[in-house]
Amino acid sequence: MIDKITVIGGYDKQGNKEPVEEVIIQKGEIFGVVGPTGSGKSSLIGDIEQLAQEDTFSKRKILINGGEPTYEDRTNPRKKMVAQLSQNMNFLADMEVGEFLTLHAKCRGAKNACVNKVIELANTLTGEPIKKEHELTILSGGQSRALMVADVAIISDSPIVLIDEIENAGIRKHDALKVLSGHGKIVMVVTHDPVLALMTDKRIVMKNGGMEKIVSTSTQEKLISERLNKIDELMLHLREKVRRGELVEDLNTDDLELRNNRK
Repeated sequence: MIDKITVIGGYDKQGNKEPVEEVIIQKGEIFGVVGPTGSGKSSLIGDIEQLAQEDTFSKRKILINGGEPTYEDRTNPRKKMVAQLSQNMNFLADMEVGEFLTLHAKCRGAKNACVNKVIELANTLTGEPIKKEHELTILSGGQSRALMVADVAIISDSPIVLIDEIENAGIRKHDALKVLSGHGKIVMVVTHDPVLALMTDKRIVMKNGGMEKIVSTSTQEKLISERLNKIDELMLHLREKVRRGELVEDLNTDDLELRNNRK
């Protein structure tokens, strides 16, 4: 059981010590990783995925529950602690959704009954219904990402989830993050998207390859996040109307629900 991971700071691209010396992320927390292109966001995610032990360019060190991971923790695929989701990921296996989930559940020692739960959960995250008999290779980007999120939440026992820029993935992003953190996962999100960034509990700000500072999401930012999420939901709804060939002749602001007194 992983209750927390600790990132011990290393060095930036210029060889200077990182301003942030230590980051502790608890189970169920959502952390954002933000910064301009080339600031080192993917490098940080890579260090966590590898459970780096001062053996990468940054010289960072990752601790699990305050201790160093074992060699087996780092190398055994069956003990993989980290699952990664990216908007560029797609399914390559030529099989049906139900067949894939059954196989994955068997590999993970999970019950076949969870297959239906995965599909049900995935269908709450995307506007395009997913069925057991659908071929994996014909799923849209949004369907694929929704299925991956649900699969990681229910079947995968990887306690750490790294999400790399899913802002254009065509899924309900707020719900996806809540699903993962609600299943006791440690969630880290690399993003440029304010909708995603303000959903997190804290944000690691990257600069020149190093962790520059940590920003805690304020109460006001959480309120703004709720409003941005409603705009995001409206955009998803309009996208589905366009895909179905329907005319968009009016923008119903009631769907937006941006009232300040909304809880």
